[in-house]
Amino acid sequence: MHPKIYTQIKHLYGITQKGEIIKKGEQLKEFKSISDAWLTVNEKGYISGFGTMDNLPESNFEEINCMNKMVLPAFIDSHTHLIHAKSREDEFVARIKGMSYEEIANMGGGILNSAKALNECSEDELFRSSFIRLQRAIESGTGGIEIKSGYGLTVSGELKMLRVAQRLKSVSPIPVKVTFLGAHAFPGTGTEIQETYISEIIDEMLPVIGKEGLADYIDVFCEKNYFSVEQMERILDAGARYNLKPKVHVNQFNAIGGVQSAVNKNAVSVDHLELLEDGDIKALKNSETIPVALPACSFFLNIPYTPSERILKNNLALALATDYNPGSSPCLSMPFVVSLACIYMKMLPEEAFNAATLNGAAALQISDSYGSIEVGKKGNFILTKSLSSINYLPYSFTENWIEKMVLS
Repeated sequence: MHPKIYTQIKHLYGITQKGEIIKKGEQLKEFKSISDAWLTVNEKGYISGFGTMDNLPESNFEEINCMNKMVLPAFIDSHTHLIHAKSREDEFVARIKGMSYEEIANMGGGILNSAKALNECSEDELFRSSFIRLQRAIESGTGGIEIKSGYGLTVSGELKMLRVAQRLKSVSPIPVKVTFLGAHAFPGTGTEIQETYISEIIDEMLPVIGKEGLADYIDVFCEKNYFSVEQMERILDAGARYNLKPKVHVNQFNAIGGVQSAVNKNAVSVDHLELLEDGDIKALKNSETIPVALPACSFFLNIPYTPSERILKNNLALALATDYNPGSSPCLSMPFVVSLACIYMKMLPEEAFNAATLNGAAALQISDSYGSIEVGKKGNFILTKSLSSINYLPYSFTENWIEKMVLS
């Protein structure tokens, strides 16, 4: 690519120092910026310099004038269920009529509904529909993404999803991390079915995943009526034999001890945390595990929001992600997630942007190259339209304020 210099940037946001790969507690309030700025991206797509216009270097780089516009790091969406075969708007209407998410699931809806549709869908069909969603996510400001399996619930279905995810990774202009979530739900009820399915995960799915390198992480939905803490531990231990690091669903509807267990298993992140007990906070304070909040899910299901204030007051990190999925968060927009975090979780805009960029990258273990503006990191950022301030972005929660995604 031809090297470029972006000049007269109104505000250049999200600047970090070398080695700053995550922000915790009070640190999230600093979304460092400089005004009247320039920024260069070299021929290899890496940020090679930035500063103020009174120190503009001489160069033969292609110039892009950014008068009255802002630059900030692209969002990193660390929790999505991007691959699925069918939307679930009928369940949306059922909730309007008074049914809960759990009641719908108990009647064969929810994840089982998606699993049925997915197993009837070809790999090529899944790839085409998921690629369209990936493009929509990028247009909404996402510059890095995680993609889970979990709607197969059969050996062939889960492997099909992971192979689609790898195909997406091979053509994606943004970094993609893949998570194996075979333990998303049980394909039926009863102890025998549960044990049979766990054996399929451990003895049939994981060996193929390990041999073909189909995933980076392993996930389990640890929740009442889904997977118990003991079942989660068995599955995570099996995943560890194939170097799959845990990133797990915990504390969405109930706190059953999943956070402490995940921390003990050195989980990269614990995601959801709509309910958070004192023991969970204590466990997280003694770990490197990153809490991840999913406010679009809380908004859509009308359930509590992750208590960000408690998390940050205890000097913990916090990341934000969409939880994009067809049942509980049909939202690919990280800008909307940032707005929800400000409105309902009472996060300052600076806190929300740090959680959605640098800390999102940390939750995917890519913050050495993505998630902030820093010399040596990839030129992966958003150029906004002509706007007044960083506070305007979450304030104007339905406006498309992105002029261009710069992906190197």
